[in-house]
Amino acid sequence: MKAIVQDSYGSPDVLQYRDVDRPTVADDTIVVKVHAASVNPADWHFMTGTPYLVRVGGGGFLKPKRNTPGLDMAGTVAEIGTGVTEFKPGDEVFGEASRAYAEYASVKAEHIVTKPADVTMEQASTVGVAAFTALQGLRDKGGLVAGQKVLINGSSGGVGMFAVQIAKNFATTVTAVCSTRNVDMAVGLGADYVVDYTSDDVTRLDKQFDLILDTVGNRPLRDWKRILSPDGTYVAVGGPKGSFQVLWQLLKTAVVSRAGRHRMVSLLARTSKEDLVTLADLMEAGKLTPVIDRTYQLSEAADALRHQGKGHAQGKTVIVVG
Repeated sequence: MKAIVQDSYGSPDVLQYRDVDRPTVADDTIVVKVHAASVNPADWHFMTGTPYLVRVGGGGFLKPKRNTPGLDMAGTVAEIGTGVTEFKPGDEVFGEASRAYAEYASVKAEHIVTKPADVTMEQASTVGVAAFTALQGLRDKGGLVAGQKVLINGSSGGVGMFAVQIAKNFATTVTAVCSTRNVDMAVGLGADYVVDYTSDDVTRLDKQFDLILDTVGNRPLRDWKRILSPDGTYVAVGGPKGSFQVLWQLLKTAVVSRAGRHRMVSLLARTSKEDLVTLADLMEAGKLTPVIDRTYQLSEAADALRHQGKGHAQGKTVIVVG
């Protein structure tokens, strides 16, 4: 089968489109014929090996252990292990799969769910890391409840576009922060108010928010504290690329939260079957619609990562495999 492979860390130039062995099915796994896979910032970090926590955390110190990128996918069940009872060959599924930039991927049953019929493979492939991050950041870390005033910084990115829609489904008032070219997109996602950061500084507005979800990490925490209500919560789910930025974000929020009255936390999203079902139900009900910025063929994965690396995608970037 064809797959994207990298033998070393580096720029998108290290990615190769070549033949590899098709994964074999084990008792508790499923082999999925991949139709589409989405691009995440994590793919960039695993490709470049930065920040170095990626390598220390199991990515491989000198060269990548997981030499095919990709975390999210949608496709058709090709084979099932003897211990799998929930799915059968031919079922259309989506979720998380290691090494998703390939024609076939091996997955665990607990990492995928059935794809809603009215959702395309490309759309379904975007629902994984980004949607988990948005849902868990708002609901679990942020304690999202109806009636709150919520601010989403970076509302047009992969996490942000899911976050705006999820927050609206909780009957909250949502303010989205984005650039001029993404204002219409934010309105279309359901935002009640939109702040164009190229002309207005949201942290200087005469407003306070019960919950701030920051997907960008481009401002000092003291700026966000100015517009956070006394009992408000700030949740960081992203940050600038670079060594130690992830660890630094975690440390900063922990220290500032202890030193002040506001609750300031960081999130590393986790895979959850229950949350995948929740997201599938929202899509099936028409309450959650993934936004796709661009699509690329599998052989063009390097270009897809280059686009992701610029940091200005409107929604998600998708690699079409089938």
